[in-house]
Formats: sequence, structure tokens, C-alpha cells
Amino acid sequence: MIRRRNFIGGAIATLAALPAKSQEVPNSVGTGHPKLKAPPHASDCHIHIYNPERFPFAPNSKSAPAHASVAQYRMLQKRNGTTRVVIVTPRPYVVDNRATVDAISQFGIDNARGVAVLRPTVSDAELKQLNDGGIRGIRFSLGADFAVTTPDMIEPLAKRVAPLGWHLQFQMGGDQIVELAEVLRRLPTPMVFDHLANPPLPAGIAHPSHQIVRGLLDQGRTWVKLSGAYANSKTGPPTYPEAATTARDFVKAAPERLVWGSDWPHPGLSDDHKPDDALLFDLLSVWAPDEATRNRILVRNPEALYGFPKSA
Repeated sequence: MIRRRNFIGGAIATLAALPAKSQEVPNSVGTGHPKLKAPPHASDCHIHIYNPERFPFAPNSKSAPAHASVAQYRMLQKRNGTTRVVIVTPRPYVVDNRATVDAISQFGIDNARGVAVLRPTVSDAELKQLNDGGIRGIRFSLGADFAVTTPDMIEPLAKRVAPLGWHLQFQMGGDQIVELAEVLRRLPTPMVFDHLANPPLPAGIAHPSHQIVRGLLDQGRTWVKLSGAYANSKTGPPTYPEAATTARDFVKAAPERLVWGSDWPHPGLSDDHKPDDALLFDLLSVWAPDEATRNRILVRNPEALYGFPKSA
């Protein structure tokens, strides 16, 4: 009996010493956990939720990732250790933000915020409903194959959402940043640039758009998302060196104006080219080697930008 108890006790101790169970996540390759440990209240500030069963896509919308519900994203949170999230309305919903607001309610308002897609015809009543539902910004996707919003909508919408304290979020290429530089400089709202502000390669940080974004950062009302490494590197994994150069420059220049995002479920990539999300999270330890800076990017900066409850 004593030997049996000793065996059981030893087995329990051995199991407790084993690493955390690997976690397979839809729309992500690999199953391992990141080497970087997420601090308490770490935020993933850029994901998309697709729920076509309850909220149908717009007619003629392009294909969207499957298996990208709230429940499936929670699997990524378990793998990476983040607890707060910012949900961005994806293209198939055009200006229907119900799926995003519904996802915020599922995560809980203390742990989730959203970024909507709107046109200037939005009513004041809808703006209030979206604000009450956790929306804190609107996104402009201005690439060549995007037709939901257009540059002429930027200033009218900025004036509409400025009283709410919302920001404008931009997903566009560096050449468009150069073209719209004067518009951006006179906006009455804070601004957020997706995916390292997408400086064209191979120029990278030598492209004029990077200096424009740096100048906006210096003015104190602009933020950049440390996300989209695979969209900013021709070399690719595991180090995404071109993206690393851009990210490090931003970290050096304005660590107080940066947030991190996974971009799960990686809608720009086909099912057979999804990235390893643990690897993407670990890139942050390379881009921002200082732990205090990483904690600022993952916790304090999202609290300031999105209004999450302040951490102790």
C-alpha cells in the first residue's frame, strides 16, 4: 500500500511538472505555446470574428475564413495567454457590425472592444448603440480591392465620431499614406495604423510613408499596430526580417503609442498558408526585448487607447 501511494504521488508530481498541453487552434498552424509569457491582462488588439450562421455575409462578398467564431478564438487565447481582445469588423459584413458587437458581448465588456466599418450615412442613434456595445473606432480599408469605404469618407466620418472619443483606423499601403498625408494631419480624432503601417518593400522604413507616420506619432495622437508580420516581409518566417526592421524602429521611437495584434484568423492567407500564432507572439520579444516595454505594449497602451479597465 505504501509503495502504491508513493507511486501515485510520484506520478502526480511528474504530471504537474510537464509543460502545458499543446493547443491546436483553427486557422493557425503548430500547437505549441509561445516561449514568451503573456502578462496579466495582455491584449490582442486585432482579430476578426465570422458568424455567418447568425449574421449572414453581404451578397457577393468574397470568401471568408471558416471556423472563426468566439469559441474558436478562445482556443487561441488559451494557447497564447492573452485575455483582452479588440474585434474588427471584417470585409464580408461590409457595414453590418452586428457580429462584432455580439462577439464583444460574449467576451464581456471588461475584456473586449470593437472597431466598426461605417459610411457617413450612419445615424446618430446607431452610433450611440455601437458605442454602448463597446465600439471605440471605425476602420478604413483602402486597398485596391476594397470598396466598402473610400478616402472621401474619412473627414466626414471623423467629424461624426470625434464627439464619442473614437479613433480612425487605417489599413492602407504606404503610397496611399503619402497621398492622404495632409488629410491625416488635420483629422480631429486619434488615428491607428494597421500592420506596421505597411511600408512598401523593399524600401521599408526608407519609404516616405514611414516618416509621415513617424511624424504623426510624434504629435501624440497616433498609434501603430505591431501586427501583420507576414504582410510586411518577403523573406517570411521564422524571423520576418523586413517586418522586424520596421517594428523595431517604431519601438525605439514611440513605445507608448504601440499595441500588438494577431490578425487571427488571418483572412488574407489561404488555409494552407496560415501562420504559427505562437511564433507571431514570440516575435514581440525580438521586436521589443525589454520586458517593461512589452508589458506597456500589451497592457497599458491598450488600456489607454481602448478604455479597458486599468490594471493594478
